[in-house]
Amino acid sequence: MCDNRRMKPRLLLVLLALGVLAVTAGAGLARLLEPAGVSLQAGTWLAQPRSLAEFHLQDLSGRDFDRSNLHGRPTLLFFGFTHCPDVCPTTLAMLAQLQRAHPLPGAQVVFVTVDPERDSAASLQVYLGYFDREFIGLRGDEAALAPLLRSLSAIAVRQNLPDGSYTMDHSATLYLIDSAGRLVAVFSPPFSASAIAADLKQLRTAHRV
Repeated sequence: MCDNRRMKPRLLLVLLALGVLAVTAGAGLARLLEPAGVSLQAGTWLAQPRSLAEFHLQDLSGRDFDRSNLHGRPTLLFFGFTHCPDVCPTTLAMLAQLQRAHPLPGAQVVFVTVDPERDSAASLQVYLGYFDREFIGLRGDEAALAPLLRSLSAIAVRQNLPDGSYTMDHSATLYLIDSAGRLVAVFSPPFSASAIAADLKQLRTAHRV
């Protein structure tokens, strides 16, 4: 027969050992998931960079723009549309301010319209020109836009209005893509130009983009 008085201390030791192992494993996993030395004020740094699916859009000159165009320099990417009443113009004005401050030298700003039905290349060119003539505008139909939206976990949904017109519900996130064409950080509104600038400078110093 087993002696319960002798088994209980043994069981306690086993449980304590398992607890220590669990804590150690949990700490190790946390270290893997938390990028060392990166603590952003305004954004979230991804523990693992996310590769983007291949996509094919057009710039405002009608040239193809695909994943390869995101290589070689960091990119700040934003989805929107010219009829957007507040979030889009506010974000573009903030991005223009950021570009003037040069927190991430060489970075390109890419604005992807989610309303190609109303946003022609010409109208988008005029719209972006109000903020910064160097901003890159991209267009594509729903099928062409879908791979990029999925890669960034973004949404763009048409909402019909009672007066017969429509608006677009879309993600208002600002996406930071590194020079290897991978998503590495996201910023969510309300945006602070000074806070994002500080984050970008920190990432540049840490050689993370």
